[in-house]
Amino acid sequence: MRREFAPLLLLAALWGGSFLFMRIAAPAFGPLPLIALRVGLAACLLLPLLCWRGLLPLWRARWRAIAVVGVFLTALPFCLIAWAQLSLSAGMASVLNATTPLMTALWAWPLAGERPGARRLAGLALGLAGVAALLLGRGARFDAAALAPVLAMLGATACYGWAGHMTRRWLPGMPPLLTACGGLASGALLLLPLAWWNWPASPAPARAWLAVALLALLCTALAYLIFYRLIDRLGATGASGVTYLVPVFGVLWGALFLGEAVSAAMLAGAALILGGVLLLNARR
Repeated sequence: MRREFAPLLLLAALWGGSFLFMRIAAPAFGPLPLIALRVGLAACLLLPLLCWRGLLPLWRARWRAIAVVGVFLTALPFCLIAWAQLSLSAGMASVLNATTPLMTALWAWPLAGERPGARRLAGLALGLAGVAALLLGRGARFDAAALAPVLAMLGATACYGWAGHMTRRWLPGMPPLLTACGGLASGALLLLPLAWWNWPASPAPARAWLAVALLALLCTALAYLIFYRLIDRLGATGASGVTYLVPVFGVLWGALFLGEAVSAAMLAGAALILGGVLLLNARR
């Protein structure tokens, strides 16, 4: 486990950085063009590796399931996050993104027949309290303008949770590289006409283009490759430990590079959400 701590830390730093880069690029491009660029460029970077591994025939055989799961793992949640980050800080978005395991647990009841026990219900309640703390810390009055970006973030993590269960149901034993590359490519094809229709009238500045390039290369393509290695070495459960580190880096990068304030309410919300996640994953 010690040998894998460095790549685990690097993966958390990369995924935490994705919120920084989306916060920079989303106002310049808009959510749909930004995510089309992100998933399209990342798919182009991963496709040669997929061909080298000889996975194209398997992709052709299972393309429908890969496309559906992939869209809910990449294009749809990425668009929701990019839209939310038009008003949410990078740190706030990364903390809300940590509700993914909570959403996965919620989906386990209707999809896997796992009735939530007292421990899971307590974890979900802690996570909900964390979201409320974040809202109150922003001075929100629970009106539509304040709730919409938070609900978009929760919608994104709900997509992640649903797709995680459906991957196990529809694509058991599928190579992660195929699921990731196929999903990214499917999302890019879906978003291409929408991105063209919503392309910004004014040229994006060089800073926004750099953020897009780093988002696709580092936070998507490279991050997936590191994640595959961690799954091979640690298993899916061990690799999921990155969930606890991503908000730390999301808040850190936002504070360092964007001057975002780290409030007591944000720290309290993060502690409650991560406490709920830990309670969900605690062994009996």
